[in-house]
Amino acid sequence: MLSKIILAVIGVHGVHGAQGPCDIYDAAPEHTPCVAAHSTVRALYGAYDGPLYQVRRASDNTTKDIGVVAPGGFAHSQAQDAFCGSSACVVSQLYDQTTNKNHLHIGGPGGAHHETDSPCNATKEKVMVGGHPVYSLYFEGGMGYRQDLTKGIATGDEAESMYMVTSGTHYNDRCCFDYGNAETDNTDDGAGTMEAVYFGNAKGGLNHGGAGKGPWIMADMENALWGADVVVSNEPSIHHEFVTAMVKGDVSRDAKGHWAIKGGDAQKGPLKVYWDGARAKGYAPMKKQGAIILGIGGDNSDSAIGTFYEGVMTSGYSSDATDAAVQANIVAAGYGQ
Repeated sequence: MLSKIILAVIGVHGVHGAQGPCDIYDAAPEHTPCVAAHSTVRALYGAYDGPLYQVRRASDNTTKDIGVVAPGGFAHSQAQDAFCGSSACVVSQLYDQTTNKNHLHIGGPGGAHHETDSPCNATKEKVMVGGHPVYSLYFEGGMGYRQDLTKGIATGDEAESMYMVTSGTHYNDRCCFDYGNAETDNTDDGAGTMEAVYFGNAKGGLNHGGAGKGPWIMADMENALWGADVVVSNEPSIHHEFVTAMVKGDVSRDAKGHWAIKGGDAQKGPLKVYWDGARAKGYAPMKKQGAIILGIGGDNSDSAIGTFYEGVMTSGYSSDATDAAVQANIVAAGYGQ
Protein backbone atom coordinates (compact mmCIF):
# COMPACT_ATOMS: atom_id res chain seq x y z
CA MET A 1 0.00 0.00 0.00
CA LEU A 2 2.76 2.47 0.95
CA SER A 3 4.65 1.91 -2.30
CA LYS A 4 1.44 2.46 -4.27
CA ILE A 5 0.85 5.82 -2.59
CA ILE A 6 4.48 6.88 -3.12
CA LEU A 7 4.19 6.12 -6.83
CA ALA A 8 0.93 8.05 -6.92
CA VAL A 9 2.67 11.10 -5.47
CA ILE A 10 5.50 10.86 -8.02
CA GLY A 11 3.07 10.53 -10.92
CA VAL A 12 1.49 13.95 -10.53
CA HIS A 13 4.73 15.71 -11.43
CA GLY A 14 4.59 14.40 -14.98
CA VAL A 15 7.39 11.87 -14.69
CA HIS A 16 7.03 9.58 -17.70
CA GLY A 17 6.12 6.07 -16.55
CA ALA A 18 4.96 7.13 -13.08
CA GLN A 19 1.37 6.78 -11.94
CA GLY A 20 -1.79 8.78 -12.38
CA PRO A 21 -5.19 7.88 -10.92
CA CYS A 22 -6.02 5.58 -13.82
CA ASP A 23 -2.75 3.67 -13.43
CA ILE A 24 -3.77 3.05 -9.81
CA TYR A 25 -7.25 1.87 -10.79
CA ASP A 26 -5.92 -0.26 -13.65
CA ALA A 27 -3.39 -2.02 -11.39
CA ALA A 28 -5.80 -2.62 -8.50
CA PRO A 29 -6.08 -6.30 -7.50
CA GLU A 30 -9.89 -6.04 -7.45
CA HIS A 31 -9.74 -5.19 -11.20
CA THR A 32 -11.22 -1.71 -11.61
CA PRO A 33 -9.84 -0.35 -14.89
CA CYS A 34 -10.68 3.17 -15.98
CA VAL A 35 -13.31 3.20 -18.71
CA ALA A 36 -13.53 7.00 -18.93
CA ALA A 37 -11.13 9.71 -17.74
CA HIS A 38 -11.67 13.45 -18.28
CA SER A 39 -9.79 16.55 -17.15
CA THR A 40 -8.96 20.08 -18.26
CA VAL A 41 -6.17 20.14 -15.68
CA ARG A 42 -3.85 17.17 -16.08
CA ALA A 43 -3.15 13.76 -17.55
CA LEU A 44 -4.77 10.97 -15.55
CA TYR A 45 -2.27 8.35 -16.74
CA GLY A 46 1.46 8.67 -16.14
CA ALA A 47 2.20 8.18 -19.85
CA TYR A 48 -0.70 10.06 -21.41
CA ASP A 49 0.38 12.67 -23.94
CA GLY A 50 -2.78 13.21 -25.98
CA PRO A 51 -5.31 16.06 -25.97
CA LEU A 52 -7.24 16.94 -22.82
CA TYR A 53 -9.89 19.19 -24.33
CA GLN A 54 -10.77 21.28 -27.37
CA VAL A 55 -11.43 25.01 -27.45
CA ARG A 56 -13.38 26.93 -30.08
CA ARG A 57 -12.53 30.55 -30.87
CA ALA A 58 -15.46 32.91 -31.40
CA SER A 59 -13.68 35.24 -33.79
CA ASP A 60 -13.41 32.69 -36.60
CA ASN A 61 -15.10 29.53 -35.18
CA THR A 62 -11.89 27.49 -35.45
CA THR A 63 -10.89 24.88 -32.90
CA LYS A 64 -7.69 23.76 -31.21
CA ASP A 65 -6.88 20.71 -29.09
CA ILE A 66 -5.16 21.50 -25.79
CA GLY A 67 -2.79 18.81 -24.61
CA VAL A 68 -0.26 18.38 -21.83
CA VAL A 69 3.09 20.12 -21.36
CA ALA A 70 4.78 16.71 -20.99
CA PRO A 71 3.59 13.07 -20.86
CA GLY A 72 1.68 12.50 -17.65
CA GLY A 73 1.77 16.21 -16.90
CA PHE A 74 -0.44 19.27 -16.66
CA ALA A 75 -2.51 21.07 -19.29
CA HIS A 76 -0.68 23.33 -21.74
CA SER A 77 -2.68 26.45 -20.86
CA GLN A 78 -0.18 28.69 -22.63
CA ALA A 79 -1.21 27.06 -25.92
CA GLN A 80 -4.81 27.95 -25.15
CA ASP A 81 -3.89 31.53 -24.26
CA ALA A 82 -1.96 31.94 -27.50
CA PHE A 83 -4.84 30.53 -29.57
CA CYS A 84 -7.69 32.43 -27.91
CA GLY A 85 -5.83 35.73 -27.61
CA SER A 86 -8.39 38.48 -27.10
CA SER A 87 -11.21 36.43 -28.62
CA ALA A 88 -13.84 34.63 -26.56
CA CYS A 89 -13.28 30.86 -26.38
CA VAL A 90 -15.46 27.97 -25.25
CA VAL A 91 -14.69 24.33 -24.47
CA SER A 92 -16.27 22.43 -27.34
CA GLN A 93 -15.11 18.92 -26.37
CA LEU A 94 -13.58 17.09 -23.41
CA TYR A 95 -11.43 14.14 -24.45
CA ASP A 96 -11.51 10.72 -22.82
CA GLN A 97 -7.97 9.71 -21.91
CA THR A 98 -8.77 5.97 -22.03
CA THR A 99 -8.71 3.98 -25.26
CA ASN A 100 -12.53 3.82 -25.20
CA LYS A 101 -12.81 7.28 -26.76
CA ASN A 102 -15.73 8.28 -24.55
CA HIS A 103 -15.28 11.94 -25.44
CA LEU A 104 -17.79 14.44 -24.04
CA HIS A 105 -19.50 16.82 -26.45
CA ILE A 106 -21.88 19.71 -25.78
CA GLY A 107 -25.07 18.18 -24.38
CA GLY A 108 -28.04 17.75 -26.66
CA PRO A 109 -31.76 18.32 -25.97
CA GLY A 110 -33.49 16.19 -23.34
CA GLY A 111 -36.73 15.66 -21.48
CA ALA A 112 -36.14 18.47 -18.97
CA HIS A 113 -34.52 20.98 -21.32
CA HIS A 114 -35.49 20.71 -24.98
CA GLU A 115 -32.58 22.68 -26.41
CA THR A 116 -28.88 22.02 -26.82
CA ASP A 117 -26.82 23.09 -23.82
CA SER A 118 -24.29 25.89 -23.94
CA PRO A 119 -20.55 25.18 -23.69
CA CYS A 120 -18.44 26.50 -20.83
CA ASN A 121 -16.35 29.64 -21.17
CA ALA A 122 -12.83 28.28 -21.67
CA THR A 123 -11.14 31.16 -19.84
CA LYS A 124 -13.59 31.80 -16.99
CA GLU A 125 -11.44 30.31 -14.23
CA LYS A 126 -7.68 29.88 -14.22
CA VAL A 127 -6.22 28.10 -11.19
CA MET A 128 -2.81 26.89 -10.09
CA VAL A 129 -2.31 23.14 -9.81
CA GLY A 130 1.13 21.80 -8.98
CA GLY A 131 2.68 25.16 -9.85
CA HIS A 132 1.05 25.19 -13.29
CA PRO A 133 -1.65 27.63 -14.45
CA VAL A 134 -4.59 25.62 -15.84
CA TYR A 135 -8.26 26.19 -16.66
CA SER A 136 -11.35 24.55 -15.20
CA LEU A 137 -14.72 23.77 -16.73
CA TYR A 138 -16.80 26.47 -15.04
CA PHE A 139 -20.55 25.83 -15.29
CA GLU A 140 -22.81 28.88 -14.90
CA GLY A 141 -26.20 27.34 -15.64
CA GLY A 142 -27.58 26.13 -18.96
CA MET A 143 -24.27 24.40 -19.70
CA GLY A 144 -23.55 20.69 -20.07
CA TYR A 145 -21.64 17.89 -21.80
CA ARG A 146 -22.66 14.36 -22.72
CA GLN A 147 -21.83 11.15 -24.58
CA ASP A 148 -24.67 8.70 -25.25
CA LEU A 149 -22.74 6.25 -27.44
CA THR A 150 -20.15 4.90 -25.03
CA LYS A 151 -17.84 1.93 -24.71
CA GLY A 152 -17.05 0.04 -21.50
CA ILE A 153 -19.40 2.00 -19.21
CA ALA A 154 -21.45 -0.08 -16.74
CA THR A 155 -24.97 -1.02 -17.77
CA GLY A 156 -27.76 -2.77 -15.91
CA ASP A 157 -26.58 -3.79 -12.45
CA GLU A 158 -22.86 -3.90 -13.29
CA ALA A 159 -20.50 -2.46 -10.68
CA GLU A 160 -18.69 0.83 -11.20
CA SER A 161 -16.75 3.49 -9.30
CA MET A 162 -16.36 7.19 -10.09
CA TYR A 163 -14.96 10.40 -8.70
CA MET A 164 -14.67 14.02 -9.64
CA VAL A 165 -12.64 16.90 -8.25
CA THR A 166 -14.85 19.97 -7.97
CA SER A 167 -14.99 23.36 -6.28
CA GLY A 168 -16.39 23.53 -2.76
CA THR A 169 -17.35 27.17 -3.19
CA HIS A 170 -19.17 27.29 -6.56
CA TYR A 171 -22.49 25.42 -6.41
CA ASN A 172 -26.24 25.88 -6.15
CA ASP A 173 -29.46 24.06 -5.24
CA ARG A 174 -30.63 23.38 -8.78
CA CYS A 175 -30.58 20.16 -10.78
CA CYS A 176 -28.07 18.79 -11.34
CA PHE A 177 -24.30 19.17 -11.19
CA ASP A 178 -23.50 15.53 -12.01
CA TYR A 179 -20.65 13.48 -13.43
CA GLY A 180 -21.28 9.86 -14.26
CA ASN A 181 -23.62 7.26 -15.71
CA ALA A 182 -26.96 8.33 -17.23
CA GLU A 183 -29.72 7.46 -19.67
CA THR A 184 -28.82 7.09 -23.33
CA ASP A 185 -32.06 8.72 -24.52
CA ASN A 186 -31.67 12.00 -22.54
CA THR A 187 -34.94 11.28 -20.73
CA ASP A 188 -35.93 10.39 -17.16
CA ASP A 189 -36.43 6.62 -17.45
CA GLY A 190 -37.12 5.99 -13.77
CA ALA A 191 -35.42 4.86 -10.58
CA GLY A 192 -32.00 3.28 -11.02
CA THR A 193 -31.51 4.21 -14.67
CA MET A 194 -28.55 6.43 -13.84
CA GLU A 195 -25.74 6.55 -11.27
CA ALA A 196 -23.71 9.75 -11.05
CA VAL A 197 -21.82 11.69 -8.42
CA TYR A 198 -23.47 15.01 -7.53
CA PHE A 199 -22.21 18.07 -5.65
CA GLY A 200 -24.39 20.96 -4.47
CA ASN A 201 -27.02 21.86 -1.90
CA ALA A 202 -30.23 20.72 -3.58
CA LYS A 203 -33.07 19.92 -1.17
CA GLY A 204 -36.84 19.55 -1.28
CA GLY A 205 -38.18 17.35 -4.03
CA LEU A 206 -34.63 16.59 -5.10
CA ASN A 207 -33.20 15.55 -1.79
CA HIS A 208 -32.92 15.29 1.98
CA GLY A 209 -32.64 17.97 4.60
CA GLY A 210 -29.05 17.06 5.42
CA ALA A 211 -27.05 18.50 8.28
CA GLY A 212 -26.55 22.23 7.86
CA LYS A 213 -27.07 24.11 4.63
CA GLY A 214 -24.78 22.06 2.38
CA PRO A 215 -23.19 21.54 0.00
CA TRP A 216 -23.15 17.75 0.02
CA ILE A 217 -21.83 14.87 -2.07
CA MET A 218 -24.72 12.71 -3.19
CA ALA A 219 -25.59 10.09 -5.78
CA ASP A 220 -28.01 10.96 -8.55
CA MET A 221 -29.74 7.65 -9.27
CA GLU A 222 -32.73 9.31 -10.95
CA ASN A 223 -35.84 10.74 -9.33
CA ALA A 224 -33.89 11.74 -6.21
CA LEU A 225 -30.45 12.69 -4.97
CA TRP A 226 -29.36 10.20 -2.35
CA GLY A 227 -27.03 10.75 0.60
CA ALA A 228 -28.12 7.48 2.17
CA ASP A 229 -30.78 4.80 1.57
CA VAL A 230 -33.56 7.19 2.59
CA VAL A 231 -34.46 10.69 1.42
CA VAL A 232 -33.53 12.16 4.82
CA SER A 233 -29.93 11.72 5.98
CA ASN A 234 -27.51 13.36 8.39
CA GLU A 235 -24.71 13.93 5.90
CA PRO A 236 -22.75 16.99 7.09
CA SER A 237 -22.04 20.03 4.95
CA ILE A 238 -18.68 20.02 3.17
CA HIS A 239 -16.43 23.04 3.39
CA HIS A 240 -13.27 22.60 1.30
CA GLU A 241 -11.92 24.85 -1.42
CA PHE A 242 -11.40 21.80 -3.64
CA VAL A 243 -13.44 18.64 -3.09
CA THR A 244 -12.88 15.01 -4.02
CA ALA A 245 -16.36 13.52 -4.53
CA MET A 246 -16.69 9.75 -5.00
CA VAL A 247 -19.61 7.37 -5.59
CA LYS A 248 -19.36 3.59 -5.97
CA GLY A 249 -22.09 1.14 -6.93
CA ASP A 250 -21.66 -2.59 -6.37
CA VAL A 251 -23.44 -5.55 -7.93
CA SER A 252 -26.72 -6.21 -6.12
CA ARG A 253 -26.19 -9.50 -4.32
CA ASP A 254 -29.54 -9.23 -2.53
CA ALA A 255 -32.71 -7.15 -2.71
CA LYS A 256 -31.06 -4.24 -0.88
CA GLY A 257 -27.98 -3.81 -3.09
CA HIS A 258 -24.85 -1.94 -1.99
CA TRP A 259 -23.26 1.43 -2.75
CA ALA A 260 -21.08 4.06 -1.10
CA ILE A 261 -20.27 7.77 -1.00
CA LYS A 262 -16.82 9.02 -0.06
CA GLY A 263 -15.38 12.51 -0.10
CA GLY A 264 -12.56 14.64 1.13
CA ASP A 265 -10.41 17.70 0.84
CA ALA A 266 -8.62 17.51 -2.51
CA GLN A 267 -5.73 19.48 -0.96
CA LYS A 268 -5.02 17.35 2.10
CA GLY A 269 -5.99 14.35 4.16
CA PRO A 270 -7.87 11.09 3.62
CA LEU A 271 -11.34 10.39 2.31
CA LYS A 272 -14.34 10.27 4.64
CA VAL A 273 -17.10 7.69 4.26
CA TYR A 274 -20.48 9.44 4.04
CA TRP A 275 -22.48 6.32 3.21
CA ASP A 276 -21.66 2.63 2.80
CA GLY A 277 -24.72 0.43 2.78
CA ALA A 278 -27.95 -0.53 1.10
CA ARG A 279 -29.64 1.22 -1.80
CA ALA A 280 -33.00 2.88 -1.44
CA LYS A 281 -36.11 0.79 -2.02
CA GLY A 282 -36.70 0.34 -5.74
CA TYR A 283 -33.04 0.95 -6.67
CA ALA A 284 -31.78 -2.65 -6.55
CA PRO A 285 -31.02 -4.10 -8.94
CA MET A 286 -29.94 -1.04 -10.91
CA LYS A 287 -30.95 -0.38 -14.51
CA LYS A 288 -28.02 1.75 -15.64
CA GLN A 289 -27.88 2.64 -19.34
CA GLY A 290 -24.25 3.71 -19.76
CA ALA A 291 -24.28 7.26 -21.12
CA ILE A 292 -21.90 9.82 -19.55
CA ILE A 293 -23.01 13.25 -18.36
CA LEU A 294 -21.18 16.26 -16.96
CA GLY A 295 -22.83 19.30 -15.38
CA ILE A 296 -26.38 18.13 -16.11
CA GLY A 297 -28.96 15.56 -15.01
CA GLY A 298 -29.83 12.46 -16.99
CA ASP A 299 -32.80 14.20 -18.62
CA ASN A 300 -30.68 17.26 -19.48
CA SER A 301 -31.72 19.24 -16.40
CA ASP A 302 -29.15 22.02 -16.79
CA SER A 303 -29.87 24.65 -14.13
CA ALA A 304 -26.96 23.73 -11.85
CA ILE A 305 -23.71 25.59 -11.45
CA GLY A 306 -20.41 23.99 -10.49
CA THR A 307 -16.77 23.50 -11.41
CA PHE A 308 -15.09 20.43 -12.89
CA TYR A 309 -11.35 19.79 -12.80
CA GLU A 310 -11.01 16.04 -13.31
CA GLY A 311 -13.07 12.88 -13.14
CA VAL A 312 -12.82 9.14 -13.72
CA MET A 313 -15.25 6.26 -14.20
CA THR A 314 -14.19 2.64 -13.74
CA SER A 315 -15.50 -0.82 -14.36
CA GLY A 316 -15.89 -2.64 -11.03
CA TYR A 317 -16.11 -1.65 -7.38
CA SER A 318 -12.85 -0.21 -6.03
CA SER A 319 -11.41 -1.19 -2.65
CA ASP A 320 -10.72 1.15 0.25
CA ALA A 321 -6.98 0.81 -0.42
CA THR A 322 -7.41 1.85 -4.05
CA ASP A 323 -9.62 4.78 -3.07
CA ALA A 324 -6.98 5.93 -0.58
CA ALA A 325 -4.23 5.73 -3.19
CA VAL A 326 -6.29 7.75 -5.68
CA GLN A 327 -6.97 10.40 -3.04
CA ALA A 328 -3.23 10.57 -2.25
CA ASN A 329 -2.55 11.16 -5.94
CA ILE A 330 -5.15 13.94 -6.11
CA VAL A 331 -3.72 15.64 -3.00
CA ALA A 332 -0.21 15.40 -4.38
CA ALA A 333 -1.31 17.06 -7.62
CA GLY A 334 -1.26 20.35 -5.71
CA TYR A 335 -4.66 21.95 -6.25
CA GLY A 336 -4.45 25.65 -5.47
CA GLN A 337 -0.65 25.59 -5.27
